[in-house]
Amino acid sequence: MIKKSKKGRGERQRKIGFFLLAIIICVTSTLMFEGFSSTGHSKEESETAIIAIEENEKADDVQDKLKKTFPDIEFLRSYEKGFKGFAVKLDPSQLELLSNLDGIKRADPSVAYQSSLKDSVPFIGAEAIRGQLDKHGVKLTGKGIKVGIIDTGIDYNHPDLYRNFKGGYDFVDKDEDPLEGRDKHGKNTMHGTHVAGIIGANGAVRGVAPEADLYMYRALGPGGQGSTEQILAAIDKAIEDKVDILNLSLGSPINGPDWPTSEALDKAAEAGIIAVTSSGNSGPAMWSVGSPGTADKAISVGASIPPLRMPKLTLYDKPELSISMQTVQGTSPWQFRRDLPLVDGGLGMKEDLENVKGKAVLIERGGIPLIRKIVNARKAGADAVIIYNNVAGAFAAGTEEVQPIPAVTITREDGEQIKKAIEAKEKKSSSSVLRTVLEEETDHMAFFSSRGPVTRSWKIKPDVVAPGVDIDSTVPNGYLALNGTSMAAPHIAGAAALLKQARPEWNPDQIKAALMNTAVSLTDDSDNDYPPFVQGAGRVEMTKAIRTDTLVYPGTLSFGVWTLGNKERVHEEKVVIENHSDQKKTYTFRTETGSFLGLKWELPKRITLQPGEKKEAKIRLEIEAGAIDYDQLDGVLTVEGGNEEIRLPYLLFINEPDYPRIGAFDLQPFGTNKGYRYEVYMPGGAEELEIALYDLDTYAFAGVLDKVTNIKPGLYEQKLSAKDIPVPEGKYRAVVYARAGDKEEVLETIIRLEQKMIDEKRSKR
Repeated sequence: MIKKSKKGRGERQRKIGFFLLAIIICVTSTLMFEGFSSTGHSKEESETAIIAIEENEKADDVQDKLKKTFPDIEFLRSYEKGFKGFAVKLDPSQLELLSNLDGIKRADPSVAYQSSLKDSVPFIGAEAIRGQLDKHGVKLTGKGIKVGIIDTGIDYNHPDLYRNFKGGYDFVDKDEDPLEGRDKHGKNTMHGTHVAGIIGANGAVRGVAPEADLYMYRALGPGGQGSTEQILAAIDKAIEDKVDILNLSLGSPINGPDWPTSEALDKAAEAGIIAVTSSGNSGPAMWSVGSPGTADKAISVGASIPPLRMPKLTLYDKPELSISMQTVQGTSPWQFRRDLPLVDGGLGMKEDLENVKGKAVLIERGGIPLIRKIVNARKAGADAVIIYNNVAGAFAAGTEEVQPIPAVTITREDGEQIKKAIEAKEKKSSSSVLRTVLEEETDHMAFFSSRGPVTRSWKIKPDVVAPGVDIDSTVPNGYLALNGTSMAAPHIAGAAALLKQARPEWNPDQIKAALMNTAVSLTDDSDNDYPPFVQGAGRVEMTKAIRTDTLVYPGTLSFGVWTLGNKERVHEEKVVIENHSDQKKTYTFRTETGSFLGLKWELPKRITLQPGEKKEAKIRLEIEAGAIDYDQLDGVLTVEGGNEEIRLPYLLFINEPDYPRIGAFDLQPFGTNKGYRYEVYMPGGAEELEIALYDLDTYAFAGVLDKVTNIKPGLYEQKLSAKDIPVPEGKYRAVVYARAGDKEEVLETIIRLEQKMIDEKRSKR
């Protein structure tokens, strides 16, 4: 399907992150948790249960009480950090009696570790091909393939991972032990263990490649953050260790092809490593993909939705509403089967929450830290917290401390709609009622998944998508369900491991092509194909990838930018076609584009290849200026002749597109003379840059921090001494203005002019 885009598509949601020092893990939310539980006995003999005890109870006292009441009870594991309670084994008939005992909050059968990997792994076809054999007669499980992971570490003592872990390095603590858990700063991490489980868990859950060799390079520390330096060192180490696959479920807000991590991944691919990275969680805005997801030769992965019944919010008297939400990482899962009274909780201050006991409370983002909003609501007796954005669009959030209350985030638009409904009910002296409904969703894009294309190079990203919603996998001491492109990327890393085992002679370009050429195109709720800068080539399908006999690469085509009035009207892309069958093949190209669109295609007539042969083909696109009435065109070329039709999505811009002129901004103290250093990333450069400061509360103009002209594309860095600062120390609203020709952009953020680390750290994404 050909799609045209008219100018002025609407407001873009801008998201700014800490990019000087931090690489952010691409995970959005927590949905459920269970600890380990053994299944050594049949259900008829005994059943494993998860017992939650009251916060004010001592675990030893409750354990003694349980032993006296149920002499045959078997204690499997106790929990005290993320969850307070026990895993026990007992007669199934005794399960209902547990909840009646004093000190016990609730007891449930241990079923949550029946993981979502059991849905998502088969969904991409990985289970279906495990019965096939490689050239040595070994089943396709990733056996013998070395998969490197750059992340927060790994719990290599986990019963589902200890068989696969083979080594690595810790670039945070600078030792050879990349163990994940509680770090020396007292903070827990889990992200790397979760990613490792998706790739190669082999126990209660089974990853995509359950017999792959796993190597962990811990480059992300407390809060899931790490420096560019650490990431680059980890990539170097992976190249040195000669891994076959390298997964990076991390990202920054920098949308540009020349960021160091992107260039390093391209070098890794040139060294023969299949590099896989997440595209980011800053969607659904166009241009929201970030480095290293912008790396040309890496496989950038977006997130799709596997078969799920997704909870949505609605109002009792407005059932037509269907509001998507994201769970706040570190809070309880949203599992309500009953209606909840709903009230407005303002900004979540203590004084805003005087009448919330037993109710769901709607709170606006901003004013105070998100964790304080949740804690205030919990202490006030609220049953649930809904936090809506204070800027356009959605946002993901998390807490470092586990909070035993369901909390979710929604868009500003949805939040304002709910708030109006609450106010309307209050005027009538009645109450609003919140209802949770479950809606079937599958094979759609996750709304948080970052979109491309890449600025300046105009390359289509992501390359492919994979399941990234409600993915249950391993974490230290248990299992956890998370959302994010961080969860999508390891599905592709595992898939690449299976392909590499089956086709050890294939290089990274060929593995990438096999995954892209055979991907399934996804459609939205209106049954229209998502554009290529949203889904790339589509959702990976391993049953097709493993049997393809033809490769065409690159798997997407970017025809760049054509400026109206430009004499040069022909754009050309080259593709390589390879015949991997044992028969002669003849290939033809076709497109859906008609001449009325102002385009004239010159496609290869017929290309005949002998077994094992490959050829380069030219695809030319001529623009008829008089027929152009759009600023963006995307569609699909089809290659026929192999055992599967191959789709090649393409993208063309008319005139320079309206991409973000300011990619990110950061300010830090510098040196010992009370000076500062700021960095701003501008993909296309700027003729003028100004940083104005305003009072945080009154918006009164305070002064100009800096003003410069004629800045080259890329990263701009400037140091300011204390005498150059026009305002006293304190917290300010910074408005960053950039202009290039007739293109202007403003970025607003909060800065602290204080002699300490001043980055405005947001909650974990």
